[in-house]
Amino acid sequence: MKVTLSVIKADIGGWVGHCGMHPDLIAEGEANMAKAKKSGLLIDYHVTKCGDDLQFIMTHKEGVDSKKVHEMAWNAFMSCTSVAKKLRLHGAGQDLLTNAFSGNIKGQGPGVAEMEIEEREAEPIVVFMADKTASGAWNLPLYHMFCDPFNSIGLVISSNMHKGFKFEVLDIKESKKVLFECPEELYDMLVFIGSPSRFSVRAVYSRETGEIAAASSTQKLSLIAGRYVGKDDPVCIVRCQGIFPAVGEILEPFARPHIVEGWMRGSHHGPLLPVAVKQATPTRFDGPPRVIAAGFQLADGKLVGPLDLFDDPAFNNARQQALDMADMLRRHGPFEPHRLPLDEMEYTTLPQVMQKLHQRFEKI
Repeated sequence: MKVTLSVIKADIGGWVGHCGMHPDLIAEGEANMAKAKKSGLLIDYHVTKCGDDLQFIMTHKEGVDSKKVHEMAWNAFMSCTSVAKKLRLHGAGQDLLTNAFSGNIKGQGPGVAEMEIEEREAEPIVVFMADKTASGAWNLPLYHMFCDPFNSIGLVISSNMHKGFKFEVLDIKESKKVLFECPEELYDMLVFIGSPSRFSVRAVYSRETGEIAAASSTQKLSLIAGRYVGKDDPVCIVRCQGIFPAVGEILEPFARPHIVEGWMRGSHHGPLLPVAVKQATPTRFDGPPRVIAAGFQLADGKLVGPLDLFDDPAFNNARQQALDMADMLRRHGPFEPHRLPLDEMEYTTLPQVMQKLHQRFEKI
């Protein structure tokens, strides 16, 4: 059967500060999703959190970019925002950049990743959710999953993966996209996705069948709002097994922590720390950035799960490595490379400081 999987998230109030999600917001989200399921709009749903972001994982038959589904999610976030305001939570409704739904939630603040698929006999999926980082955080892991034989041995020994994958890469600043056929165009692609602050992998497709393999959120809040209102905190959906990498190959990139932008005030580099859902409460310097992984089996659109995939001692070394990397970067304080370079600070207080001191700069 054809089914659409939609993951929509928003920061609509942190508890305490930017650290976590108050249980009342999750309960309100659950109530809204249950109502949508009862009405027949949704087949199934799961509500969870990553840091201070509320996550709606939903299945339905409305297709991607469905006005009905997006409006329902928007109204659910608005309802949760009302709860957040009553609790005086920090940044209540900060990702809701307009006062009313305008037809598609993608341009209004929340992050969205969606795919419409023909459900296979066995359809395992992994939903990755991150906090305190930006949309380009998935570039390196997706490269390892779908291009790197040292990570995914299926690229070498599985005949239905041997043809490789096609990557859809988005130029966030120019609102343009380009398709790369890998492995032939791998080196060309790396020129672009190696700059995750500007280029993001939006989708991956099997070259064997053309089916979608992965979809990620590419919304950049600062470009939408024209100011810093919080980091993008992206989500990513990845299909597993068969013509796609195995679950273990999908998770393996996170055993080697990499540096992403975000962390405190969205203005620093830090390691992406893979954690269980219960540990997705970034407190140290509002970080380090976190990533969680929820595993499901789809069964006629029903979400069988989740399995908390990073709740595994096999990732303990990765967590220790990430914490050691965090120590090294924190020593730099307000100096690069811990703080983002100046051209990435244009949506913070930097422009106001530059304007204030403009007259004091003299030509030499």
